[in-house]
Amino acid sequence: MAKLKVDGKEIEVPDHYTLLQAAEAAGAEVPRFCFHERLSIAGNCRMCLVEVKGGPPKPTASCAMGVRDLRPGPNGEAPEMFTNTPMVKKAREGVMEFLLINHPLDCPICDQGGECDLQDQAMAFGVDSSRYHENKRAVEDKYIGPLVKTIMNRCIHCTRCVRFTTEVAGISELGLIGRGEDAEITTYLEQAMTSELQGNVIDLCPVGALTSRPYAFQARPWELSKTESIDVMDAVGSAIRVDTRGREVMRIMPRINEEVNEEWISDKTRFIWDGLRTQRLDRPYVRKGGRLTPASWPEAFATIRDAVAKTSAEKIGAIAGDLAAVEEMYALKLLMASLGSPNVDCRQDGAALDPSFGRASYVFNPTIEGIEQADALLIVGANPRYEASVLNARIRKRWRMGNFPIGVVGDIGDTRYDYERLGAGAETLKDLATGRGKFMTAFRQAKNPIILVGQGAISGEGGAAVLSLAAKLAASVNAVREDWNGFGVLHTAASRVGGLDLGLVPGEGGKDVAGMMGAMDVLFLLGADEIDMNRIGNAFTVYIGTHGDAGAHRADVILPGAAYTEKSGTYVNTEGRVQVANRAGFAPGEAKEDWAILRALSDVLGKRLPFDSLPQLRAKLHAEFPHFVGLDQIALAEVEGLSRLAQAGGEAGRAPFASAVKDFYLTNPIARASAVMAECSALAQNGFRQAAE
Repeated sequence: MAKLKVDGKEIEVPDHYTLLQAAEAAGAEVPRFCFHERLSIAGNCRMCLVEVKGGPPKPTASCAMGVRDLRPGPNGEAPEMFTNTPMVKKAREGVMEFLLINHPLDCPICDQGGECDLQDQAMAFGVDSSRYHENKRAVEDKYIGPLVKTIMNRCIHCTRCVRFTTEVAGISELGLIGRGEDAEITTYLEQAMTSELQGNVIDLCPVGALTSRPYAFQARPWELSKTESIDVMDAVGSAIRVDTRGREVMRIMPRINEEVNEEWISDKTRFIWDGLRTQRLDRPYVRKGGRLTPASWPEAFATIRDAVAKTSAEKIGAIAGDLAAVEEMYALKLLMASLGSPNVDCRQDGAALDPSFGRASYVFNPTIEGIEQADALLIVGANPRYEASVLNARIRKRWRMGNFPIGVVGDIGDTRYDYERLGAGAETLKDLATGRGKFMTAFRQAKNPIILVGQGAISGEGGAAVLSLAAKLAASVNAVREDWNGFGVLHTAASRVGGLDLGLVPGEGGKDVAGMMGAMDVLFLLGADEIDMNRIGNAFTVYIGTHGDAGAHRADVILPGAAYTEKSGTYVNTEGRVQVANRAGFAPGEAKEDWAILRALSDVLGKRLPFDSLPQLRAKLHAEFPHFVGLDQIALAEVEGLSRLAQAGGEAGRAPFASAVKDFYLTNPIARASAVMAECSALAQNGFRQAAE
């Protein structure tokens, strides 16, 4: 720790702090444009100037000088710095005057208006006039893809975007070329950016040079209602803010959550919002004469009741989709139990995850934040870059710290960090247990190793055996101890961990998703769109969902549900963290919340569920599964089940492991309804090449 005085106030801070951080710790406000806590220091903008006592007779850039560089007084007094002296005030006014020489007067038409650092700091630290009357320079706008809009006249060359793409996203797609007045930020060849985290440069840009292309000219920040929520596009559970105007979602922004997403979100999370408006199911439909026709709720319920009455309990099945909240999955489980059917499943991709082995067998035990404490990583059948982009950024962050060997089993492509490819499939996983090779030597010597198992390795034939092999390997390298659990399953579906926590898997004598195909008379799909609809056979299919996707096309009855922004729902992320997504708007037309649909349907079927409101449902849920009460907490997972899982064995398949995500931009019904995601997908397939606009 280091002692110093800031504006006469003595404080003690860690000796690795910069002067800017020390000033903030003392409660002093220091303006800045280029400095960002999660990026390297550039010292470009010079806005953060302060005066250092005993230092040079000129102001010092506080972002680029550390407290350990300060000299004590002649008699050993604590070093001093000042943030509000006349020298500092004059210096900041001069810097602001320079910044505004070429900045256009675009505020009335700029999307950054109302949220602009330059506006705020010009008011607080600038002057009301300029001594410069020359023509402002003009810079040509650049095409950098369908997500980020560029108005480069406004750029102040803080290089935050350059440092983010290089350091966090892991690809040098933006850079600064030229010198002096000719300096420009560009992608060099003006092709679309390829990073799935590129939207974060919109938040980082302190002016209106980089803004959201889909959101351009849509709304002003003071018109929007802001709701804190949770993302469901992947299983990371990133903290987001949903901004709405009236019923419509206008944009989605990240919130800071150090334990999960820091302050980054993926492009799918950020730009999915136009898919919430299009291809929506807003009324019930019943298939008559081979065609889906609009119907009333009582008519739709009566049709389902008639179909259920014609069959027996063992011929009724239910599959929960990837975006379902815990509440509606619990209601579905209770409804199926009341009908006497054991045929329920939340694993529509056929992943071999079994809750009977305990929670530690299907969650990411090291935790996302724990990646930074790891010292070796083995990735089995996953590409975190597409399956969990924000988690991948955390792996890259740890890799950049150094001394972090990464091995991969399976074909996963570019991850944005270096790794050693060890093999293709289950045979390699067996060989690794012998411990041969440079990577396995380092892996065994690691204090906190992580084995990350992806859905691509454990879905389909032999998946259970692969999971068992991974658990066995974790035990052999001492990755599972009292003080560290390095066995982690990386999920791709937001609902999966919650469903497994509920035990939404086939009961005694029940059929899983594969077993239900072609064997049911009545099949309930709770937003399940990722199964092969052609294999359902002649089953009478009831689809409860939000969009006219695969499930709705196959359905005999459609019951319109609410999307994740239109209901309050509990989700459990891949590390087992319980979080709640809050309602930001209301479902369109006659659509209702999914739990309410199931409650109303249970009445018609004569199997009334024991709750009439969401609080009553949650009270029953919390009584049966107490860990859902601990919001933003990870319930302790017992590791005894992992040793049983390691001994389970089985015959693993010979097919090479591949990522479960084939197209990052089109993984769920909301994404497939989004025009922005469709454009991104088409660009990705074309190698992100498109003529500049």
